Amino acid sequence: MEKNEDSKRDLKQQNSCVIGPNDAKERRKEAYHVRGEIAEFQKKAPLPEHHCNNDEHLFFNKIANYSKGLPHNSLGEVDLKAYKSFIHSLRTGRPCDFESIPIGGVAKLSNPQASYAFELVGPDSHHLSVKAPPSFSSAWEASEIAEVYWQAITRDVPFEDYNTNPLTLLAASDLSKFSDFRGPKVNRLVSTGTLFRGVTPGDLIGPYISQFLLNDIPYGATTIIQRYRTTLAGDDHMTSYQEWLNIQDGLSPITKNTIDPTPRYIRNGRDLAAFVHKDFNYQSILGACLILSSLGSAALDPANPYLDSKTQVGFITFGIPHILDWVAKAARSALEAGWFQKFLVHRRLRPEEFGGRLHNHMTGAACYPIHTELLNSQVVPQVHSKFGTYLLPQAYSEGCPTHPSYPAGHACMVGAGVTMLKAFFNEGFVLPNPVAASSDGLSLIPFQGPSLTIGGELNKLASNIALGRDAAGVHWRSDGIEGLKLGEAVAIGIIQDYKKTYNENFNGFTLTKFDGTTIKIG
Repeated sequence: MEKNEDSKRDLKQQNSCVIGPNDAKERRKEAYHVRGEIAEFQKKAPLPEHHCNNDEHLFFNKIANYSKGLPHNSLGEVDLKAYKSFIHSLRTGRPCDFESIPIGGVAKLSNPQASYAFELVGPDSHHLSVKAPPSFSSAWEASEIAEVYWQAITRDVPFEDYNTNPLTLLAASDLSKFSDFRGPKVNRLVSTGTLFRGVTPGDLIGPYISQFLLNDIPYGATTIIQRYRTTLAGDDHMTSYQEWLNIQDGLSPITKNTIDPTPRYIRNGRDLAAFVHKDFNYQSILGACLILSSLGSAALDPANPYLDSKTQVGFITFGIPHILDWVAKAARSALEAGWFQKFLVHRRLRPEEFGGRLHNHMTGAACYPIHTELLNSQVVPQVHSKFGTYLLPQAYSEGCPTHPSYPAGHACMVGAGVTMLKAFFNEGFVLPNPVAASSDGLSLIPFQGPSLTIGGELNKLASNIALGRDAAGVHWRSDGIEGLKLGEAVAIGIIQDYKKTYNENFNGFTLTKFDGTTIKIG
């Protein structure tokens, strides 16, 4: 009986219209081996160590950990029974346990079960690590929260005016005094040229905003002009204590963002915060990809196997569908990696939560081990003078999302997407006709300065998206910096898994990492 079935299958293959080097059985076997090699590669990868800052164990009242959405006391300290239930659900991973977590209001936790999701391409989310974030009482943490406060105070200052505005001059001077501030510096000092910028190659060259957030986007049969909806100057939230406390419990905000009726190019921190409030997950990378794809073959990576072909062009492989697929694929996988770190490793508190700790400490309602460098910072009296509290002013009426801070999800996604674009495009290609946004955000003005390259502006795009969340008051600098690195690792892992799937003669992808080192994958 089995021989008859084999004979029928052989006859069916002989009558098939398929041509090519392999018959169906050989192709199936080859596909199996490719998938098996990928799985074996991931299985043999060294297991990482996952270090945390140990704040959760150090502070019995959990003042250094995320708890938004759970019930709190009048100081904004989490109900310990509710926190214990939260931790229990994360330990067991049982869906029923998550349904038993006490919630303080109407806000729900944002998808903690994504921490356990498996991915079939690239590294497993649990197989990547990030370094431990700053501890609550450290000078490093003090410098980071001071920077976020300064970003809030200077939201309405146009980037073009940073060199002359008294607030940005004061912010640069103040941040220079912190002993462990890890943002970019010149001659060991923060300047208005380095203020609120990233640390990757290209971040300090040219306008604050990347060309990929300013240039028109070719979008099929139309063009997207990158003027975006923003909020009005002074549209700050959660500056009264009761409003802050209600939102920590997960209640709905009583105020709403006030929208500017005029769309604008991104010209200040408030505009950037508004962009990363409403963007879909890989929007900025999609825009960059479409802009890059309009620049012609010279903008493609020199290793693209079709650049020298006399008869073919890339499409499904090494063409736009390939790039677009990887950008989207990497974004979701990077979020999975970030969610594992957020919920199952670090559970870092959000800046708005720290702002409540600072307010209660400064008013004498509580005594917290906050580093003296923050208490002596000029930003503390600045925020109190303007708002009457020491709370961190939020750009969004609802404040931060309902998931822990470290690492930043936006940073993970953009780090992965930028890495994919670096693999496909020529990082040294000089972008034509660079621009900057005018101080009112209504027009673009020519940029006269050093050449801006694809690689540098992609790095800047990554930093803009990551630090834009800081400008909103919902993240810390290290959330973004480490999130970019985690996203980058996810993208590199995906590229590695696909390296044996091509038919073309291809020598591999070469790209520059965020730390400036160049790697080849192939």
